[in-house]
Amino acid sequence: MNFIKMANVVKMTGVALGAMVCIAGSAQARDQIQIVGSSTVFPFSTTVAEKFGQTTDFKTPIVESTGSGGGMKLFCSGAGINTPDITNSSRRIKEKEFKKCLENGVTPVEVKIGFDGIVLANAKSAPQMSLSLKQIFSALAKEIPGPDGKLIANPNKKWSDIDASLPDVEIEVLGPPPTSGTRDAFVELAMEGGAKTYDSLKALKSEDKKAFKKIAHAIREDGSYIDAGENDNLIIQKLQANPNALGVFGFSFLDQNSDKVQGSIVEGAEPEFEEIAEGNYPVSRSLFFYVKKEHVGKIKGIEEYIAEFVKESTWGDEGYLTDRGLIPLPEEQRNSVAEQAKSLTPLAM
Repeated sequence: MNFIKMANVVKMTGVALGAMVCIAGSAQARDQIQIVGSSTVFPFSTTVAEKFGQTTDFKTPIVESTGSGGGMKLFCSGAGINTPDITNSSRRIKEKEFKKCLENGVTPVEVKIGFDGIVLANAKSAPQMSLSLKQIFSALAKEIPGPDGKLIANPNKKWSDIDASLPDVEIEVLGPPPTSGTRDAFVELAMEGGAKTYDSLKALKSEDKKAFKKIAHAIREDGSYIDAGENDNLIIQKLQANPNALGVFGFSFLDQNSDKVQGSIVEGAEPEFEEIAEGNYPVSRSLFFYVKKEHVGKIKGIEEYIAEFVKESTWGDEGYLTDRGLIPLPEEQRNSVAEQAKSLTPLAM
């Protein structure tokens, strides 16, 4: 079943997903795990799914890249054959999504799988960028404080407008859409971090957190930031075609394309495995997948898939997912998460 097509149909027609799904009991008619969600987690999930299909008697799960937000919408729509069993996410489930799940009879089981960094990368044919969080915010925010501290429309057209030491080229950044977990994490870590370096916005954060977030999360819409959708491969192609452009995506994707692109240094830290693992790289986040408990025992292989994912040989320090760019959780945390995952402990926000 193609859940991306289902999402598009629902979006166009406005028909509630709940009207399209069957009761959980009918899920027995499907014998293949269906996974949706984050494009960042997609390569990890696909790798585990292929290994699972090769080493067990179960069919290889179908994994679709819908984005974290799109995956959550499908996952929380209800229980039944027409809904996914698992959703990948490059951010933690939001409170409103969790409530929607519960309202629709879905009990999520949370599995935190490791860490990832979010990079601003450019073509290897161009000079490597070194940026501060303030410079990132100053380049991409819809509004920034003017000389008097009052907000003005972002006047910076070139990187050199922000700092004379930066390249004298137009600001052009290709990045994920608002439904992406990568976009969520980028605005929370990079944009908020940069906004707080302005005294007026730092003061606003103390006075009115909602107002601060509205400003910090508002990315400019004048062409300097280009919504490139969920296709990271397309961003890589465009970066190679335009050495002056930068792209926003996960470290794991940078790692897989290190022959074509390079990550920018942020606050003096390189976007490297060790720097992210040690917490030195400032734009890093946790990665997750969520299991629909109602489908366990009704869709074949879910418990076994979970067991494959949380094996040391899969997600551990020497596991095969590290070859794909996953930064593992500390051993003690891995053991705790694995125990909760295998026991199907329901998520409590």
